[in-house]
Amino acid sequence: MLKFALSAATAMALCLPAQLQAQEMDEAAIRALVLDTIRQNPEIIREAIELLRAEEVAAQEAATAEALKSQLSALHNDPNAEILGNPDGDITVVEFFDYNCGYCRRVFPSVSELIAGDRNIRVVLREWPILGEESEFAARASLASRNQGKYEEFHVALMANEGRASQANVLSIADDLGMDVEKLMADMQSAIIDAHFETSRELAQALGINGTPAFVFEDQLIPGAIELDQMRDLVAELRG
Repeated sequence: MLKFALSAATAMALCLPAQLQAQEMDEAAIRALVLDTIRQNPEIIREAIELLRAEEVAAQEAATAEALKSQLSALHNDPNAEILGNPDGDITVVEFFDYNCGYCRRVFPSVSELIAGDRNIRVVLREWPILGEESEFAARASLASRNQGKYEEFHVALMANEGRASQANVLSIADDLGMDVEKLMADMQSAIIDAHFETSRELAQALGINGTPAFVFEDQLIPGAIELDQMRDLVAELRG
């Protein structure tokens, strides 16, 4: 900000009479001129802040675009991530989520409706348990349910669960779905699950994602919970 003000002050100094320009200005004089310029033109501060914010946003957007480009294959084609909808769909949506994230549960019906209403949508699910040990337990159980062919059912049940996912109600849901709970508990310790979590962490870090839910519609990062209409608009835009 000081550099911006200094530049403005220098520009104003150049407008002074030639004899004043010729006078040698030491650092103290320059600082005094800057302060005087700011006092007479307080909008300089606001303009400097707006300029810095715009530059930061532009830099972040460029960095995110580059990261998305480099990580697109990992986002779309990880064999260790489950897919809902059409595995061969023309539009890929990646969702980072946590079963104890209220916004993730709130947006789940919209994701389900998007899939139900569009037979060419594929949704890649990235389990990213960031809200504590219970979240990790739920995510481990969900991924382990793949070994019993119950992932989608289990995922839907966990998203529909009221209140916080805990070890007790996660295992209760598994039992209600007719799963072998003892096998589930053993499968939860698989290194494949650890690898899924690590990939989620690496991708989130690369893309600057710091919370759930977060979506990637093809090559567009959309952080936060979004409405069904917005999802459909994004899909239509991508196809258009």
